[in-house]
Amino acid sequence: QVVDIMRMNVDKVLERDQKLSELDNRADALQAGASQFETSAAKLKRKYWWKNCKV
Repeated sequence: QVVDIMRMNVDKVLERDQKLSELDNRADALQAGASQFETSAAKLKRKYWWKNCKV
């Protein structure tokens, strides 16, 4: 009985570790997307600023 509980606890810890790894990967992907968006937004802002100056 104790051995079964310990096995279940180990399984839960392994599942938790896997979920945390997946969450970390998703967070990294989100960070990369946010960085790319920030760069694109800055370029677009600059483009329209120059366009407005020329008018």
